[in-house]
Amino acid sequence: MTLRIGVLVSGRGTNLQAILDACADGRLDATVVLVAANRSGIPALERAERAGIPVLVALAKDHGSLGAAQGAIAAALVASRVGVVVLAGFDQVLADGFFTALGDIDVINVHPSLLPAFGGAGMVGDRVHAAVLESGVPESGCTVHRVGPGPIDGGPILLQRRVPVLPGDGTASLAARVLIEEHRALVDAIDLLT
Repeated sequence: MTLRIGVLVSGRGTNLQAILDACADGRLDATVVLVAANRSGIPALERAERAGIPVLVALAKDHGSLGAAQGAIAAALVASRVGVVVLAGFDQVLADGFFTALGDIDVINVHPSLLPAFGGAGMVGDRVHAAVLESGVPESGCTVHRVGPGPIDGGPILLQRRVPVLPGDGTASLAARVLIEEHRALVDAIDLLT
């Protein structure tokens, strides 16, 4: 049975595009049925619309609170009968009520480090890569993990991909190499759930 995927986005949508491409070329027995965002006017929404996927933008200011906006996203995901929710560059911490509303629907996230290192509150995007470079560790990478109530980036790990830290790396060069592995890891992790 084809896995129905809901994707939550906040930015460029390159991880979303990796999922869409894998569904289109048969690497995944899955289909993206809803893309939800916490920002309007972002490239990820344009990618979804070009692919003919329904989109939902849920802003706290339009719903009266962050919890209500997240509740609207959860309700749309349930109504879309998704089997898994993928946080693909979604930059908002989800409240416990979001997971309660989803019930037993799996939620996974891709994080740009080898968790548990460089995870937790505030560790997103270039902050993660800068912290990796400042620490002097010889490698970084990405982690796909389950998400639920509890510590940020603390859910069970599904898989990781390693990326060497090269001499002369800056945040942009390291981020670019990690992003390539994020795309692969996310597709592989979704495949594990089909």
